[in-house]
Amino acid sequence: MIHEVTRGSRTLGYVAIDSTVRGRARGGLRIASGLREEEVRLAARAMTLKYGLLGLPQGGAKAGIVGDAEAPPPEKRRLLHEFARAAEPLLRRQAYVPDADLGTTAADVRWMMGSIGLRVGPRDWLGNRSGEYTARSCLVAADVLAARGGGSLRGARVAIEGFGKVGGSLALLLERCGALVVAVSTSRGALYRAGGLNVAGLLGGAAEEGSRFVEGRPETMRREALLELPVDLLLPCARAHSIHSGNVAAVAAKAVCAGANDPVTPEAERALHERGIAHPPDFVTNCGGVLGGTLEYAGVAPARIDALMERQLRPRVARLLDRAEEEGVPARRLAEVEALDRHARVRAEAERPSLSGRLRSLGLEAYRRRWLPRRPVSVLAARYVARRMA
Repeated sequence: MIHEVTRGSRTLGYVAIDSTVRGRARGGLRIASGLREEEVRLAARAMTLKYGLLGLPQGGAKAGIVGDAEAPPPEKRRLLHEFARAAEPLLRRQAYVPDADLGTTAADVRWMMGSIGLRVGPRDWLGNRSGEYTARSCLVAADVLAARGGGSLRGARVAIEGFGKVGGSLALLLERCGALVVAVSTSRGALYRAGGLNVAGLLGGAAEEGSRFVEGRPETMRREALLELPVDLLLPCARAHSIHSGNVAAVAAKAVCAGANDPVTPEAERALHERGIAHPPDFVTNCGGVLGGTLEYAGVAPARIDALMERQLRPRVARLLDRAEEEGVPARRLAEVEALDRHARVRAEAERPSLSGRLRSLGLEAYRRRWLPRRPVSVLAARYVARRMA
C-alpha cells in the first residue's frame, strides 16, 4: 500500500507499507531529490524481505520526502515537520514507524516525532550507526564473493557507487582489509585512480563539501563511467535501479555486491546472471542496517554485533550462492521465496503470540521506558536474534 503524502496540491513524499505485523510496519525515512513512488515502494518490499531473512517480527515499510538531502538544518527540519504533520495519522497509530535513512539521522527522526507531539521514549532513535552496520554486512558478502573468485579482498580493486553513510563506511572497511578503492561516486560525479584513492581524504572531503567533493579534481570522471570499470567488485550504494537494461551490458566487474536497496532492475539482474557475474540479492548483502540497528537498540556492544553478523551471514551468503550455481537460477529467486515464506510464518506467530512471546513484548516495552537495565536485555537480545536467524 502506497500513501502519497500531500499538502494541498503539492506532493511532499510517500509512505509505502509493504507488510504489517500486528498492524505495524517499520522502515527508513529518506530525503531525496527526484524521489519516485516506485523507489519507495521497492524499498518497502526490501524491508519485508530483510525482516523475513532475519526472522524478525516486523512489517516492512519505507517513506521518502521530496527534497534536498544536503539542505541546511533549518530547511531540513521544515521538511521533516511538514511531512510529519501530513503523515500524522500513520505515525500516531504506529502504522508506520520511521528510522534513519538516506539524508536523515536518528536524531532527525527523534526531533520530527517530537515536533508533532508524539511521545518519544528515552531509548528511542538514539543509535546512529545504521550505515556502518549496512556496510559491515556488505563487507561480509564481498569477502565471500572474493573467495569464490579464488582470491581475497586484499589487493582487490573495488568501485563504490554512492559515497554516503553506507558507501563511505564500506570504503573504510575495505581499505582496512587491504582492498584498493579505485573509484567512488556521488550525485555530482565520480573519482577514479587506478592505483587506489585515499579513503581518509575522501571522507574528509565529503564531510566538508558534501556530494560536491568529487568536482574539479584531476581524478574526476563521469558518474556513469564508474559502472563500466573492469574492477573485481562493483558496490552500488546509491539509489534504486542505477544498473538497468540500458547500461548492464557495459558492466565489467567480476561481481556486484549491493549496499543500496534495489540498485539492479530485474532485467539487468537476469543479464548479470546470464553473463556469470555473481550478484547476491541486495536485501541479503545490506541487511546489516536492520540487524545492527535492532541489536544496538537493545544495548548490544558493536564488537558483538559485528561478530554475530560475521558468524550468521557468511555461511548464509555462501550457501545461497552455491545453491544458485547448482540450480542454475539467480540467487534472488531462491532468497526471495525463503524470506517471504519465513516472514509469513513469523507474522502468524506474532499474531497469535505464545506466553513467552507476550512476556517478550512486555519486557521490550519495559526496556523502552527504561524500567529494565541495558546489560541483561542486551544478552537476551543477542541470543534471541541469533536463534531467529539460525
